[in-house]
Amino acid sequence: MKAPDLRALERLYRRKLPAEAVFTPELAGEICRISWATGIQIGIILDRFGEVQYVIAGDATGLTIPPLDRRRTHQGRLQGLRLIHTHLGDGNLSAEDLTDLSRLRLDMIWAIEVLDGGRPGYAYGAHLYPDSGMRLEWKLLEPSRTDRMDMEFDTFISELEAEIGRMKPARKVESGDRAILVATGSDPEDMEIRTMELKDLAASAGIAVLDTVVQRRSKPDPKYIVGKGKLNDIYIKALASDANLIVFDQEISPSQSRSISEAIDMRVLDRTQVILDIFAKRARTMEGKIQVELAQLKYNMPRLVGRNPALSRLLGGIGIRGPGESKLEIDRRRAKERMGRLEKEARRISEKRALTRRKRQEKKLPVISIIGYTNTGKSTLLNTLTKSNVLAADMPFATLDPSSKRLRFPRDIEVIITDTVGFIRDLPADLKAAFMATLEELNDADLLLEVIDITDPFIDYRMQAVNVILSGLELESRPRLRVFNKIDKADKEYVEIMTRRHDGVAISALDRKTLTPLIERLERYFS
Repeated sequence: MKAPDLRALERLYRRKLPAEAVFTPELAGEICRISWATGIQIGIILDRFGEVQYVIAGDATGLTIPPLDRRRTHQGRLQGLRLIHTHLGDGNLSAEDLTDLSRLRLDMIWAIEVLDGGRPGYAYGAHLYPDSGMRLEWKLLEPSRTDRMDMEFDTFISELEAEIGRMKPARKVESGDRAILVATGSDPEDMEIRTMELKDLAASAGIAVLDTVVQRRSKPDPKYIVGKGKLNDIYIKALASDANLIVFDQEISPSQSRSISEAIDMRVLDRTQVILDIFAKRARTMEGKIQVELAQLKYNMPRLVGRNPALSRLLGGIGIRGPGESKLEIDRRRAKERMGRLEKEARRISEKRALTRRKRQEKKLPVISIIGYTNTGKSTLLNTLTKSNVLAADMPFATLDPSSKRLRFPRDIEVIITDTVGFIRDLPADLKAAFMATLEELNDADLLLEVIDITDPFIDYRMQAVNVILSGLELESRPRLRVFNKIDKADKEYVEIMTRRHDGVAISALDRKTLTPLIERLERYFS
């Protein structure tokens, strides 16, 4: 930038506007002339006294707002600052402009188109306002000529802020993660199931769900999952609802993670990360903790990439020759070393479990493994059958560490009955690999007891998902008995139809009296 242009920018700081003016024709003309001469966007940020707080020089397509010293975060207050900037060519507000408006809670944002010769064209403005759902959304104003701006800014912004101050939160959300959930797909029924399941997972992870966004598309966008425009809309929605997290149903690849992080300034997780977080919270035994950490490292390893120059800064000092190692390389090396140790521990766990299984086989004790989709009542059934006290809760993955109990039937037949981690569709490969030592228990089961929630509106979908998982584990030919749980909450005729169709048994895991048909069926099987 030439010296005269720099001096012209510095002179903008001396400007002071009347309190009632959004901007003046003279100010609009001056920033348009500078923008035309330099070929870049010029922006100024004014406070409510009409004083210039920041002067910003961007490039031909946009500008970057610096960190603002003043932050007013009260629900009924805007930032107290407005941005006036130029647009070379098309003067209309961009998606980035509207995102900045929402993200920074600016009083207003205006874009002035620059015509040939540096003349100001139309001005395009927007401000935030409370919608019918009592959330802050952006509202576009009618384009105006810069010499005919008749809005009384001080009166308008005072009334707007008073209206925002009357907003009542739609719900009270405690401090913690507050998320917008996002899913894409082409099948409406499948999308409904996926979003319901993602809500349950989020709740189990302690995430407050503020809203869900579903986009119909044949396949995810290769860069942003939902496309750049839709991602910006979701970001604005998240800012308006005070969310601090966006959770995608699809697994996000490392390259997609980088693209999304560059596009929006907000934490982003995918379904796999939510499941890993739940597993990390639920792991109680040393074996379970090792398996969870190994799964986390395997997931995060390809995502260890430098997101800013600090991550690539070379380490070194006096007496050290050569480039040294970058922080990223050190992180990767340490992760690989840790994975090696954990994999060694995982093999030791597998060998220990194999030894336990051999001892069972020597005693010739039959093994029953309770399996099924997550949150169907598997642990409750184990507790009721064996009068034990394994953790049972109405949430996905309440059970992570497997439990084995002895069960003696009235005919003096004794078996080992084992509770396992719940199944879920699209089980992440890293989780499956890390928990293989646990899943190996199923290979030696004499009978798989599949617990099914008969009140589940998507029961066929869940049963099919279990079939797919068993097939992937090469257990589809293992003897299996389907147990339909929660009959106390279901229609009797429907229960009878389902049990006949699948040659199953109907029970209520909470009521021991209903377990008699199941116990008799198991006795006959092992007699």
